[in-house]
Amino acid sequence: MERLMLLDGNGLIYRGYFALPPLTTSKGDLVNAVFGFCSIVLRGIQDIRPDYVAVAFDLSAPTFRHERFAEYKATRQRMPDDLRNQFPKVREVVKALRFPVFEMEGYEADDIIGTLAVEAERRELDTTIVTGDLDMLQIVSDRVRLMTTRSGVENTILYDPARINERYGLVPGQMVDYKALKGDTTDNIPGVPGVGEKTAAKLI
Repeated sequence: MERLMLLDGNGLIYRGYFALPPLTTSKGDLVNAVFGFCSIVLRGIQDIRPDYVAVAFDLSAPTFRHERFAEYKATRQRMPDDLRNQFPKVREVVKALRFPVFEMEGYEADDIIGTLAVEAERRELDTTIVTGDLDMLQIVSDRVRLMTTRSGVENTILYDPARINERYGLVPGQMVDYKALKGDTTDNIPGVPGVGEKTAAKLI
């Protein structure tokens, strides 16, 4: 069975930046996000052994979610300059590795990855999404898994339907309702007042 690895470019860059201490080149340029991105990608290649790899990036323009909910991600602080400056370096790495890049105005990398994963499943490919968060658990299936880091950039965990059920007591398709009920402070999604993780799972 052929394997596809889909990389959440922005998610992995952020993960590398915040999970690792400052790392600099001989010229003094900060590269911890670049190093973290490369480390996670190499770990994914070693563990997954994919036949195909693709990367999706967010663009700076607002998405359709901002049009529907003006406060979406409104509480996020401005990206630090020393993180912003590492994005072009990561893109240079991706280009050198000849990974195809997907990005589209009005959509997030997660949307693109979800679309590619569904299409890959239709074509009977085994897909692993490599990301720095758990925002895409709802598209996990028997053919789609999600790999993320637990701490640092080396300690990874792989989510399939069984692991999601073990952790949340839910099936992947219920994760959208779960997140809507409990909210998400990272994305400034309010959720239902007084409903946390345990209550949300019970209600579903």
